[in-house]
Amino acid sequence: MTEDNAEGVFSGWRDTKLTERGIRDAKIVALRLKDKRVDAAYRTRLSRSRDTLKEVLKFHPECRRIIQDDRIIERNYGKLQGKTHLEVVEKYGPKMYDKWHRSYNSRPPYGESFKDIEKRVRSFIRELLKMMKEKKVNVAISAHGNSMRPFRRYFEKLSIKQMCALYNDYEAVYIYSVEV
Repeated sequence: MTEDNAEGVFSGWRDTKLTERGIRDAKIVALRLKDKRVDAAYRTRLSRSRDTLKEVLKFHPECRRIIQDDRIIERNYGKLQGKTHLEVVEKYGPKMYDKWHRSYNSRPPYGESFKDIEKRVRSFIRELLKMMKEKKVNVAISAHGNSMRPFRRYFEKLSIKQMCALYNDYEAVYIYSVEV
């Protein structure tokens, strides 16, 4: 959890820090992955991704490769970034809020839709799978709530509707096997 999450603010690409609870959640994630091998790790430029991964890697001295890739960054909320959910509902109404917040094709002003996020995450997944198969490595990915949705859609074979309705708990870990 970040400071923005705690306040109900659209973070998007803002670099909001983890709260104390966020750090505890990251430690829970780290403990859940403690017994897994991690050869390489991916994160975004945002401190919340970096700080979560830092906790995970405390248990993984074998991980020598940390890669920053912003294709897995949080959704860009455009003009909504920095605004509370309440402010958006008051200014644009609940119908527009719902449309921008959870529909697949709709972009907030100057922001991204889930379709846009899925396009960049799918590009990342294609390259990731190729690398994993070639090098036979396990990877950890410290992504964000909205960029996790396309990951889960791909690996869990979800529909667009199911993907858009997903909620990713802050301390959740999703483990997928890739055949090499």
